[in-house]
Amino acid sequence: MNPFKKKRIRLWRVVIIGVFFSILYGTIAARAIYIQVFKRSWLSEKAADQYERSFIFNGKRGIIYDRNHREMAVSIDVPSIAAYPAHIKNVENTAKALAHTLNIDDNKVERQLASKRSFVWIKRHVVPKEKKAVKELNLEGIDFIPENNRVYPNKTLAAQVLGFSGIDGHGLEGIEFYYDSYLKGEAGKFTIVKDALNRVFDAEKKIEATTYGGKNLVITLDRTIQYITERALEESVLKYSAKSGMAIVMDPKTGAVLALAHFPFFNPNSFGSFDRNTWRNRAITDQFEPGSTMKVFLAAAAIDSGECSKNTIFFCENGAYKIGRNTVHDTHSYGWLSLQHIVKFSSNIGAVKITEMIGRKTLYNMLSSFGFGAKTGIDCPGETAGNLSPYNRWSRIDAGAISFGQGISVSAIQLVTAVSAIANGGVLMKPYIVKAVMDQNGQTVKKFIPQKKRRVISAETAGIIKKIMKSVTTEEGTGSLADPGFYSVCGKTGTAQKTDETGRYARGKYVVSFLGFAPEEDPEISVLVVVDEPRENHYGGTVAAPVFKKIVLETLNYMNVAPDRGSGRLTAYWDNEVSG
Repeated sequence: MNPFKKKRIRLWRVVIIGVFFSILYGTIAARAIYIQVFKRSWLSEKAADQYERSFIFNGKRGIIYDRNHREMAVSIDVPSIAAYPAHIKNVENTAKALAHTLNIDDNKVERQLASKRSFVWIKRHVVPKEKKAVKELNLEGIDFIPENNRVYPNKTLAAQVLGFSGIDGHGLEGIEFYYDSYLKGEAGKFTIVKDALNRVFDAEKKIEATTYGGKNLVITLDRTIQYITERALEESVLKYSAKSGMAIVMDPKTGAVLALAHFPFFNPNSFGSFDRNTWRNRAITDQFEPGSTMKVFLAAAAIDSGECSKNTIFFCENGAYKIGRNTVHDTHSYGWLSLQHIVKFSSNIGAVKITEMIGRKTLYNMLSSFGFGAKTGIDCPGETAGNLSPYNRWSRIDAGAISFGQGISVSAIQLVTAVSAIANGGVLMKPYIVKAVMDQNGQTVKKFIPQKKRRVISAETAGIIKKIMKSVTTEEGTGSLADPGFYSVCGKTGTAQKTDETGRYARGKYVVSFLGFAPEEDPEISVLVVVDEPRENHYGGTVAAPVFKKIVLETLNYMNVAPDRGSGRLTAYWDNEVSG
């Protein structure tokens, strides 16, 4: 082949190769321009998917304050330890190191680290010491996520009222549950960012500012009154080896609950360590037969109906009254007693005689008007309505039993609300436990004001019932141990035999109580004390009345209410006792 021809072939080869590479580079350049210009947003999203991971973060729960703006429940910042399984090379060694440092099960941790999930929790809400120890291990794929932990600074104080929230920040019991929609923080996001080598940046610095805390609550409870009530209740329950106890202090003029105590206590900071039965706010959720405290409302029905006066007399059958096949007994043998003395000496037979005079319908209508057999509407979860059957279903013995508090079931909140209506001149108020909802800046966003439900009895009748109840606390009355001396008090004892699983009354098992208010003329507080299954003594006047006395004396002293009787110097009550 001649040189000219070879040169031409070589030239065509160069041209063909040049054209090929020009097309190739042109295609690559066009693709790059297309991706960078026209697919820029799509590319950014893909990059973010590979290098960023977002997680839901709940803002801090709102603070719960008592009526004087003292903290009852707060949230604090705590770290939690998490892992990214894909970035852990030696699962076994990492699991053992974490388990040993955090005192958790190594097999469980190993299963978590070996999972195909991109993110797993290792331990939530760790203490600073644990966080420091894990950081010093310098383990790959381990991160520290900021969270919030609920803390109750007063420990057991008002635990059943406040309730508690779970590890994920949702209210589970009490006010924490009922007002969860206000208290819970708004959901936001924080983002985990990884570099090109898949190293994770510290997530603690990536919380977005769009996450906000929940609303704050101001409740009606007074921390000091709550403390007074709890300690007085505890003393009696322990003294009489009782199963449990509860006590309520209410402002009768407004229906605001100033204290609501239970014993045994539990600590909501470690609620899982306590029996579930201790979590329940039994003053709201549980019903019991009230015993002779019902005689107060029977007397109100009799007087307000005009059927009789406080001086109307009844023959009390000298201690035993036969109704069909049943016999009603009194603890003492009484002959003729006035209505006032029937209440004062707590005669069951006298109560039956009053009911027979006024009729079942009159008694039923009055009990219903006082709120028995219906929920009070208090802002607490799980409220019971109690049990008051229609009067047309009552037999003669049923009507008699209901008159002295057997055969009817009530809740503690119903009972103290009802007696507050007498203290309030005959006007029934709706009980409530939250005063206001505030935002993070302290501005009130919702306010709860006292609500009048209805007039139950006339003011004149209420005044007469006050006098009758005051006589109960005199030296001859069944509630003489409730008299604090400095203040005139009105009250009524209650002793009710409990039923067993078959519905029959159990021998030796009683619920005892004392119900009343003080001072007599212008009541500032209504108080109910209930003690379940006390041993050695089962009378409300012995077991519950002294608790009432202590609560009234110390609470009115703390409230700076001037004594309306007696003389002498009152002892100052220091608020710092609460912190113990």
